[in-house]
Amino acid sequence: MPMDRFIRALIRWQAVDRPAPARTLTVAEVRRRYADSAAGTRGGAAPEPVASVADQLIGGQGGSFRVRTYLPVADRGRLVTYLHGGGWVLGDVDTHDGVCRRVSVALGAVVVSVDYRRAPEHPYPGPLQDGIVAAEWAAGAFPGRDHVIAGDSAGAGLAMGIAMHRRDLGDIGFAAQLLVYPPADPEMKSESMRAYGSGYLADADDLRWYYEQYVHDPERSTDPAIDLLNADHRGLPPTVIGTAEFDALHDEGVELAARLAAGGVAVRHVPAPGLVHGYLLLADVVPAAAEATGEVLTALERTLTSVPVPN
Repeated sequence: MPMDRFIRALIRWQAVDRPAPARTLTVAEVRRRYADSAAGTRGGAAPEPVASVADQLIGGQGGSFRVRTYLPVADRGRLVTYLHGGGWVLGDVDTHDGVCRRVSVALGAVVVSVDYRRAPEHPYPGPLQDGIVAAEWAAGAFPGRDHVIAGDSAGAGLAMGIAMHRRDLGDIGFAAQLLVYPPADPEMKSESMRAYGSGYLADADDLRWYYEQYVHDPERSTDPAIDLLNADHRGLPPTVIGTAEFDALHDEGVELAARLAAGGVAVRHVPAPGLVHGYLLLADVVPAAAEATGEVLTALERTLTSVPVPN
């Protein structure tokens, strides 16, 4: 499918003043650029209304960190623990405020957005440990709900790592997991990485730099929570995976969906034709991104209501 015209225009606009590679900037500069970009994609749109939003600190293994809780207007008894994207280095609960509001409204869910401590100051497994603590806190604070562990990009990798941790403890604890354009192969050897690794808003060199900041010990790159493709996929909760057509991580998401299914996991793969990595953050300004976001959340709704996966 041809690239969405709004996305094509965005790429052309960016190419005029091509951003410097992340590795040539300070961490603070890259974070500021990402936050500014996320703010720019809101397009002046009013935030989706929820019943209330509240921030608080909770205690983790290495210190306290923030969670932001969204209560829905129409509560349907769901709970989503959400891990934001940004290469384990960038992003926070502010950059993903619009995403979490959409999730809360679409699912009628309480959403707990996790401001996990980020690399390189807190490398692996620090962010994962914060996510584990946050998911346990959310389950205790809002008991008796269908609990979804969810995330986009690096946050999707964290979400699956949390699901595997709970599985390994003998307690699935989650009704479903939502993984949107997950990084699943630290070797970055897919065809889509070669095809779309430059000039499509998520460059392969930046992705490699994110891994370097997150995984300080190269020997740990084979840990299941990093190398998702080669993890043990058995016993994981029903899964929705979203991919974008023009994304360096596209093939990793497709392969992860296949390997989860081979491990006996019920999987719904939701492609996003014509779109690029990060489309959740573009939903306010790109109609096709809003449509794709809606399709991913519809697939999650169907998973939670046990509608059979089409053959």
